[in-house]
Amino acid sequence: MEKIIKLIDKNSIVHIEKGELISFKVDGIEYIHQKGSKGWRKSDDEMFPIIGPISKNNFRVHTKKGDAIQDQHGLLRELEYSLISSDEKTAKFRKNYVKNTKISNSKFPEKSTEKELFWPFDFTFEKHYSLENNTLKIDFIITSDAGMPFMLGYHPAFLLSNTGNDTLVANNKKITLKEIYEVGHNAFPVLNTDKIILENSDRNHLEITTKNFNNFMLWTEVDNMLCIEPISQYTSYTDEKFSEENMSISSGKEVFSVCIKVL
Repeated sequence: MEKIIKLIDKNSIVHIEKGELISFKVDGIEYIHQKGSKGWRKSDDEMFPIIGPISKNNFRVHTKKGDAIQDQHGLLRELEYSLISSDEKTAKFRKNYVKNTKISNSKFPEKSTEKELFWPFDFTFEKHYSLENNTLKIDFIITSDAGMPFMLGYHPAFLLSNTGNDTLVANNKKITLKEIYEVGHNAFPVLNTDKIILENSDRNHLEITTKNFNNFMLWTEVDNMLCIEPISQYTSYTDEKFSEENMSISSGKEVFSVCIKVL
């Protein structure tokens, strides 16, 4: 795979590295958190088939095919993308998983007791980018056994002004960074909406809209970046059980979308 794939449309440029969104510039202005800067070591990621810290469930998820071992945000992040195709304005990537294949857990042993992870269902996970009119659209296509339980979250990090003055608007309410800090590692829930606006204090605002996610969570510990994460469900409630009884059930093919637009 090419190390960096570039998408160009008019005054917008996107850079993608091995499936990871590492840059989205409009009129030469960057909107994505840069790896190596304080806050988080990555710039985007996916959470699948689990969202959230599963250590409280002893790293087990109950399914109709038995208990699976997962770690925080699932095992998808441990797999590498392969490139399906790319052109000037689009790029498509894929990850394949064969059921019960044991995957090394990068969190072991420093942050986890589990050396290997597995999931008792086959799945293919595709991530499709398209760039047009200052808007970056990302589609997630999950093909699996019908009846497979899952959660899905997208975990992009956006560049902030580093002043602490940036705010957000969702469900007709303003959200401050101070409120997000106070929630801590659980992440700040923004539920039952498919749109959120990041009001940047030093560049144009961003509008993030979604299809089929219906929720967001917000996380940061610093003033220079913010993770605005579309999620299929919020799992940080203390009584949440990681079981297929509390998960979405696949029809065999599921499609989710995120649009990031510079206003």
